[in-house]
Amino acid sequence: MLRICTAVFSTLLALVLCLPLPAHAASSAATRAIDDAEIATQDFSGQDLREAEFSNNKLAGANFSGADLTAVVFNGVDLSGANLQNADMTGGMAYLSSFSGADLSGAIFTEAMLLQSSLQGATVTNADFSFAVIDKDQVKALCENASGVNPVTAVNTRDSLGCS
Repeated sequence: MLRICTAVFSTLLALVLCLPLPAHAASSAATRAIDDAEIATQDFSGQDLREAEFSNNKLAGANFSGADLTAVVFNGVDLSGANLQNADMTGGMAYLSSFSGADLSGAIFTEAMLLQSSLQGATVTNADFSFAVIDKDQVKALCENASGVNPVTAVNTRDSLGCS
């Protein structure tokens, strides 16, 4: 059993190392860490936060509407009930983060990686998740209420999630 697990892990690691990354992906040296003083107001609406890194922050109810979140990293961040309407998180990553009850209407998550993150109860009307990596159970829950077409990318939300 250990040999099988080792072989599977080695194969997956080789695939990850061989696949090209999007050109906009940032190395950790280029990312800008956001500290607690910068998040005191929790109003990031319309801001350019490209390649910013949020780690273990409590941003429940924060306003990211219209923000440029290209290649942003959310690591262990509480974004429950946050407003991400019309935000662009292309190529971003959220790991162990909560978007529960968040408003993602019109948001763009193209090529985003939302790994082990909760999207329960999130509003995804007119959102675009094309080529995003999302846990299967989260996609299933999102498909229950997904509708509309993204106004920027003209992509159907249900199609971008792969809903049947």
